[in-house]
Amino acid sequence: MKTVHFGAGNIGRGFVGLLLHNAGYEVVFADVAEALINELAAAESYQVHEVGEDPAVHTVDNFRALNSAAAPEAVVAEIATADMVTTAVGPTILKFVAPLIAQGIAARDAALPPLQVMACENAINATDILEAAVRGNSAVDAATVDARAVFANTAVDRIVPNQAPGQGLDVTVETFFEWVIDKTPFDGGAPAIPGATFVDDLAPYIERKLFTVNTGHAATAYFGYAAGIGKISDAMADPGVQAKVRAVLAETKALLVAKHDFAEAEQEAYVQKILLRFSNEHLPDTVVRVGRAPLRKLSRHERFIGPAAELAENGVVPGALLEAVGAALRFHDDGDAEAVELAAILADNAADAATERITGLAPGHPLFVAVRDVVAAAQDARAAAR
Repeated sequence: MKTVHFGAGNIGRGFVGLLLHNAGYEVVFADVAEALINELAAAESYQVHEVGEDPAVHTVDNFRALNSAAAPEAVVAEIATADMVTTAVGPTILKFVAPLIAQGIAARDAALPPLQVMACENAINATDILEAAVRGNSAVDAATVDARAVFANTAVDRIVPNQAPGQGLDVTVETFFEWVIDKTPFDGGAPAIPGATFVDDLAPYIERKLFTVNTGHAATAYFGYAAGIGKISDAMADPGVQAKVRAVLAETKALLVAKHDFAEAEQEAYVQKILLRFSNEHLPDTVVRVGRAPLRKLSRHERFIGPAAELAENGVVPGALLEAVGAALRFHDDGDAEAVELAAILADNAADAATERITGLAPGHPLFVAVRDVVAAAQDARAAAR
């Protein structure tokens, strides 16, 4: 069995690549990072270090590496004979890998089983985004895609921090992971991936992960940044920060329980597990790394505005989530393009316009006025600090 995996970074090697290796797949990593691909191509193996409760070390071998920018034809040829294609490149990069996947599907022997395509990204229904980009490519027609490929959405969860200098290809990750896959597109032919969970309805699991793990992680980063704390685990050790994060997750828990019929005790246990993960002092994760890309995190259907808007639509004032939004608006890192752009938007626009542009909320939405007030307060704080 063979899979082509786009994205040879820490998540690709330390999460998706590891699970697929353990499932018996030969993994062909495809990436545009020349130095990384060259290092992978020259290596026979690398190690994944799981830290936290029940730590372990896994050796990954039986892989190859291709530069998808320098050798696109080779990547297409691998896709044409692969069993599976996966990605861990970031949602905004999916449109750039789609042409190669489209060409690979077009070159595929019609006698082969359909190519199984799954985007493993921190986004709702990322595979749908990838599928649309593949189907929109002129290299392949709709009938060929229908006959030669199957696309399944997934929800993925594993904390993979920035790695220590000098680690090479080895990756340090937390012990916990979750890979939930929609089994319905496979029509009974879902792949065997030990550790993955296949479900009939993925939507509740996607939102549970996004509005608990991603919301809580980002809230920890922004509240920790505001408190002058550098590490995520140190932020969770701060009583004030932890109380604010718990309040945020209490609001999202209420939404998830009401919307998806999760048992309250089950969701509370999930929240407690997530908080414990954030407190893992063995992970050298920083508030700056987790807080990067604030514009995406503050967008309409993401981890803060998404649940806050739904709560407001149901007549609930999401005070803790609004406080997290305020903290996110004050986050800054000169090395993060989105943080720099956020600062410019706040500086150059009135509060109403900035609110619409940052959050995607329309002025008539029941959350709009409350968020606008938070935006105005952030603008005042930034102006006073200048």
